[in-house]
Amino acid sequence: MHNIYRKFTGAFVFLLGLLFTSPAYAVVCQVCTVAVVAGSYLAREYGIDDAITGLWIGALTLLTCQWTMQWIELLLKKKNKKIKKGAKIVINTLVYILLYVLIVWPLHSLGIIGIANNEVFGIDKILFGIIAGTVVFFSAQLWYEEMKTNNNGKAFFPFQKVVMPVGSLILLSIIFYFFTKS
Repeated sequence: MHNIYRKFTGAFVFLLGLLFTSPAYAVVCQVCTVAVVAGSYLAREYGIDDAITGLWIGALTLLTCQWTMQWIELLLKKKNKKIKKGAKIVINTLVYILLYVLIVWPLHSLGIIGIANNEVFGIDKILFGIIAGTVVFFSAQLWYEEMKTNNNGKAFFPFQKVVMPVGSLILLSIIFYFFTKS
């Protein structure tokens, strides 16, 4: 009975997070963090390996960083302010650090990251997944931009910009599934 209650509560928190995440625009908000924590909890409850969960958390965090940087640029543009290249690098670096800390720190504080014997290559599985998901998603985005540039600024097929990064995550999730399968 206790297990059913935990699953129901986890599903409720996750759905509540989804409900409030939709109006969130560019800035990473606490609701996004709650959604990630709730999603991690649900994934664990349903037997999804933490490394796979981490992949998707990493991609979501990367996207949130990119949206935040676009939002900052739009905000500055509306105020007719130009940002210098050096300042842009500093701001972007701070955005990445801040947002990854805002995701990883609550997971660590709640005991989701740092569980003994929940490691891959000596790194916590969720942390490993976050790193891998970030790298793979970012690489797929770069690969798409390069392919588009080499094709006169046009995609090779509809929704290629979405299919390549998400497809890469799906493929890596399948690989991780077989790699981490006990």
